[in-house]
Amino acid sequence: MYPEPLRERLVNVALEWQELYGVAPSITAAISELDAAHLIGMPADDYSEYMKYRTAVSRGADFVWRDIRYQVKANRPSGKPGSPVTLVPKAGNYEWDELIWILCDTRYRVIEAWIWEREAYRLAFHELTM
Repeated sequence: MYPEPLRERLVNVALEWQELYGVAPSITAAISELDAAHLIGMPADDYSEYMKYRTAVSRGADFVWRDIRYQVKANRPSGKPGSPVTLVPKAGNYEWDELIWILCDTRYRVIEAWIWEREAYRLAFHELTM
C-alpha cells in the first residue's frame, strides 16, 4: 500500500505554502517518482527501502526495479494565468532504461503518464532543440 495519507499531507502543505507565498515548494520530483513507482507496480516497501539510501542528486536513474533503471520527469502547472505546461525538460543523460513522464494537475494528481524506452526516446528527442 502506498502512503496516501503522507503524500496527501505533503501536497496540502505545498498548496498552503503556494497560497501564502505565491510559489509551491519543489515537491514535484519526489511526488512523481513515488507515483511512477506505483504506476509500474513497484511495492511501496520496495520503493521505500531503495530510496532510503539515495540522494536527491544521484545521477542517472531515479530508481531501479526488476533490473530496469527508471528516470522520471514530471510537470505540474500552478493554476495561475500563463502557467500551462508548455515545455518538458529533456533528459540530461541516458543512464536509464525507461523514462516515465508524468503530467500532474494543480493538486499533483496524475493526469497522464508516458513510458519511453531509452532508444525510442533518444531517437525522438535527442536532436530536438528548443
